[in-house]
Amino acid sequence: MGKCTFKGGCHPYDGKEFSKDKPIKELFPAVGEMVFPLSQHIGAPAKPVVAKGDYVLAGQLIAEAGGFVSANIHSSVSGTVKAIEPRTLATGGKCNSIIIENDGEFKEVEYTPMKFEDLTKDVILERIKAAGVVGMGGAGFPTNVKLSPKNPEAIDYIIVNGAECEPYLTSDYRRY
Repeated sequence: MGKCTFKGGCHPYDGKEFSKDKPIKELFPAVGEMVFPLSQHIGAPAKPVVAKGDYVLAGQLIAEAGGFVSANIHSSVSGTVKAIEPRTLATGGKCNSIIIENDGEFKEVEYTPMKFEDLTKDVILERIKAAGVVGMGGAGFPTNVKLSPKNPEAIDYIIVNGAECEPYLTSDYRRY
């Protein structure tokens, strides 16, 4: 149990010893079918913007946010959309998913690099939304929603909580 940093606080068991000192394991090359659930974040499921038979590139938008509390989904591989059908999730439930037959070539969409310093607040927020950035916690809460408060003019600074407080998550331990 770690040292508490405030009176009355607690530090519940986090299970990090199972993976924090393990080496990163190479999972690629990914082969075969890749399944992209349309409900991989809290809120409304994303809506497909591709159809069976479409060829997609790695990084391409394949489903757009289905509501305010929802997130865009992008393909991590290039290949052909094989189907859009219900698939079983890790939780045991089912949801519609985009199935892509990975061609193993990992052809990517073209990106236009931009310097962070040159971007306006509105452009940064739009890029976060377009990228489908979500939290690492179990809810996968869309980051653009967190950054869309009722009175944005009253905010001078944003404090980013980069802590891995979810039990068992240890990706930050091996970032470098």
